[in-house]
Amino acid sequence: MNVLPKLLDRIVAPDGAAGLQAQRALDQLTKPPGSLGRLEELARGLSEMSGRFPFQARRCVIFTLAADHGVVAEGVSAYPQIVTAQMVENFLQGGAAVNVLARHVGAPVVVADLGVASMVPGRPGLVSRKIGPGTRNMATGPAMTREEALAAIEVGIGLVDAERGNGLDVIGTGEMGIGNTTAASAVVAALTGAPAAAVTGTGTGVDDEGRLRKIAVITRALAVNRPQPADGVDVLAKVGGFEIAGLCGVILAGAAWRIPVILDGFIAGAAAMVAVRLKPDAGHYLIASHRSTESGHNYVLNALGLEPYLDLQMRLGEGTGSALCIGLAKAATKILGEMATFKSAGVTERSL
Repeated sequence: MNVLPKLLDRIVAPDGAAGLQAQRALDQLTKPPGSLGRLEELARGLSEMSGRFPFQARRCVIFTLAADHGVVAEGVSAYPQIVTAQMVENFLQGGAAVNVLARHVGAPVVVADLGVASMVPGRPGLVSRKIGPGTRNMATGPAMTREEALAAIEVGIGLVDAERGNGLDVIGTGEMGIGNTTAASAVVAALTGAPAAAVTGTGTGVDDEGRLRKIAVITRALAVNRPQPADGVDVLAKVGGFEIAGLCGVILAGAAWRIPVILDGFIAGAAAMVAVRLKPDAGHYLIASHRSTESGHNYVLNALGLEPYLDLQMRLGEGTGSALCIGLAKAATKILGEMATFKSAGVTERSL
């Protein structure tokens, strides 16, 4: 496995030139400077990240990665594990929330099986890259081997590479996996040093007793495995998930090829924290779509230095937040591409 080191070498901070061009163009449009607020920030950011002006969000793809988690044996989810496979079928039939929102903004959804425990029949639209039938129970030992974690990261890299050939302007992230808020909470606790109770929410909707059980399981998993926060791959292997590792690869590939990456919510954010731990400059290519109601998401956003564009009290995942933010990205680029300038419209500019 030598894909990852070469990819990491490609990731550097953007030089900012295209962002400055975008800002100059924004300031010439028929509006008071800065009056479109964070929409202008997004327009500039997309140009800066991509190194392209004018930037066009023509082809935006949401990568929804699915896998199961052995930790569900500890009773951490309100739903049985079979739901992961059933939801993958729902994605493929176009009936999930992410499908509806992705259609709304004209974004295809790449559905990939990195480790669904049940057999998902091969069918058009499914990318099968199964590392294993779900991770092991992190409460009793490592969720994955280091080799499995690296393989999952490289699957994510490969998914982006496959789509780059069709043109890829913006990457959206998404996931599905019963038990994955438990894994994400463990990853965030390991990387930030925050107590499990602070970064653990209700996930799929467990009650207070269920949340306390999740906290106890995560605390035990961290004690049993002792993940090393300086080593992102070690954290993934010991308490992560195949889909979280895959999203880490998607994020790193986006950064390497200067493709802006929209983070969905808590779980995608946990993957981004690992990506930034592996290569800090990857953080320059991240956009936070929304603020999740999962309690650990604020820790993620603070660690990444990101302010989300939306706050709709969402916590679904799948890529739903990414889809909504793709709509904002397209709006931001159209502002630059379609608004008149003071000169072209014959509008008098400000005098003071």
